[in-house]
Amino acid sequence: MSALALPASAQERIPSNCFALAQGPVSPERVWRAAIGAPVAAGHVRIRYLDHASFAIEAEDGTLAVTDYTGFIGNPDVVPDVVTMNNAHSTHWTSNPDPRIPHVLQGWPQEGQPAFHELDLGSMLVRNVTTDTRGPFGEGARADGNSIFVFEAGGLCIGHLGHLHQIPDDAQYASIGRLDVVMVPVDGGYTMSTEAMSEVVRRLRASVVIPMHWFSGASLVTFLEEMEGQFQVVDVGGPELDLSLQDLPGRPTIMVLEPDFIP
Repeated sequence: MSALALPASAQERIPSNCFALAQGPVSPERVWRAAIGAPVAAGHVRIRYLDHASFAIEAEDGTLAVTDYTGFIGNPDVVPDVVTMNNAHSTHWTSNPDPRIPHVLQGWPQEGQPAFHELDLGSMLVRNVTTDTRGPFGEGARADGNSIFVFEAGGLCIGHLGHLHQIPDDAQYASIGRLDVVMVPVDGGYTMSTEAMSEVVRRLRASVVIPMHWFSGASLVTFLEEMEGQFQVVDVGGPELDLSLQDLPGRPTIMVLEPDFIP
């Protein structure tokens, strides 16, 4: 049996800084040209909200990941280095990814085995933690049907909860590790209730929370009201922000991004 066929717990994991204390400043000796805009400053990571649950995550050397890839990110000339698809649902994946993309990571079981990813791209490490999902119309359960993908770049640990249907157990929280930034579905029911999702956010204790998977905006307002008093709320006023380990907010902050594809 190959290593990839073994359960996640039985495989050796690539060393992760998300399970260690925050490291010191990244040397700002060089800035590389970014793939989707102006250069990303040394030690920083750019996060752009594209649509629904899809984000572009860019490291300082231009390494680019796209979450919940559906086949369209805007600019067809931009080719991500890796795309993740956490759930086999039309708004979270595509069966026809751009063939130029080197790494396409599916987050649901293959041949009866849970998804297991540990992709080391040098300036970015991409890994996953599986969770169960409900079946159609909320019935039944699909073991390991969703993947929480964690992106490690610039010393930051960035988690995308995907189509989360369950409150993670202690083992899953431990596998996720420290998160500095977390993308959270706030639809209020398609994934989990606002109350349950708020519990998850509090447990993760990320410095930056980015709401996603909201539709009319009403569920976003409900989520913000639920978290009021515990988290500061900042309307970024656009689709993207640049973050570094050194300039994370001192108080847990919900940063609201407006989705927009890559121009």
